[in-house]
Amino acid sequence: MSTATVQFTAAAATDRGRKRPSNEDAFGYSIEHGVYLVCDGMGGAAAGEIASSLAIDEMMRLLSNGEPHTPTLDDSCKALSQANHAIYERAQKNYKLCGMGTTLVALVAEERRVRVLNVGDSRCYMLRKDRLRQVTLDHSLVEEQVRSGRMTKTEALRSPLRNVITRALGTQCQVTPDVFEIEAEAGDLFLLCSDGLTRELTDAQIEAHLKSNLPLEELCTQLVKAANKAGGNDNITCILVRVD
Repeated sequence: MSTATVQFTAAAATDRGRKRPSNEDAFGYSIEHGVYLVCDGMGGAAAGEIASSLAIDEMMRLLSNGEPHTPTLDDSCKALSQANHAIYERAQKNYKLCGMGTTLVALVAEERRVRVLNVGDSRCYMLRKDRLRQVTLDHSLVEEQVRSGRMTKTEALRSPLRNVITRALGTQCQVTPDVFEIEAEAGDLFLLCSDGLTRELTDAQIEAHLKSNLPLEELCTQLVKAANKAGGNDNITCILVRVD
């Protein structure tokens, strides 16, 4: 196994889409600390915006504060737990925010070791050698039924329950993320995104865009434009992280 040092570059884009009055997505990243985050808030009024912003602010404060260093898995899980607590406590103190929450997908990179944590249905994908694979598993009612064989993928796409999330940050006093570990290779491209992208574009369409070899900033913009062209029914956020 190669031990050559790898470097990471990143870019991000977010858009409220064509149908939503505001953007309840949020993102944050620090290349020097190896932390990349996307959240998709939910709740009435401005509660979704508050939940997603709280999660990003708390996670970035805890994971990218001080001298550059890579957070451990324990650091990441503790930060996620604290973000969950911050959202939950805010909702408990204000009845107008009751029930607010947010999805979260996080990538934490330490040299070649990449850890991905997720809660909800915001996703992480990896393009390796021009092949795209989904790293995370959605915490949604229809996706869990698909995985258990109770529903086909086609049925899931048409289901009126497709928006039902089974796990989110801030809706309960405790939450457990899924954790995935990957040994990164030079040339890998990671995509973190909210479901505003994946509801509008198929995996094949996303793969075609990622294989276009555009600069990361332009590629983010193209993904958002494509999702808006396909309907733009939700807020759209993506972060691209390339291993060089």
